[in-house]
Amino acid sequence: MLLDLLAAAAFEAAHKTPFAFEIIERTASTPRVQQVVQLSLAPAFLLSGIGAIMNVVMSRMIWIAQRVEKIEDARARGEQPDSWRAAELVWLKQRRKLAQGAIFFSTAAAVIISLVIGLLFISAYIAAQIGTVIAALWVLTMVLLVTGLGFFLMETRLAARSAQPAKE
Repeated sequence: MLLDLLAAAAFEAAHKTPFAFEIIERTASTPRVQQVVQLSLAPAFLLSGIGAIMNVVMSRMIWIAQRVEKIEDARARGEQPDSWRAAELVWLKQRRKLAQGAIFFSTAAAVIISLVIGLLFISAYIAAQIGTVIAALWVLTMVLLVTGLGFFLMETRLAARSAQPAKE
């Protein structure tokens, strides 16, 4: 009995197609590939939207960094900043922190949604069911994106208030 089982296992191992050929066989179906591409369109559009948001935040961050640099260069040349410049520097540094938070969370959302796209393709060709993992990552992406947008909202509100000179 044991000898028969070992012989059967050895026969299956000897006549089993290599893993690479199995993958090629599974991906040869054009309709299946089309279906996976269609499924990945929504996350791909989300990824491009996140990129657009990050572009706006980065342009604001660059402006903030240049303004801080200009004020600090004036200070390095020995020019004493008046109370307005000191208040502006504090205001700019607060804005920079908020913009950095927006960039961090938006980048994290982009990384996770890219992972979702990859997993969608992988899930079409493996036996393991990973739909729950994909759904959880989608929710995580939304949480990260909303958090990043929250930081961006706070930064824009702070920018709209503008720097206030110190009251004497």
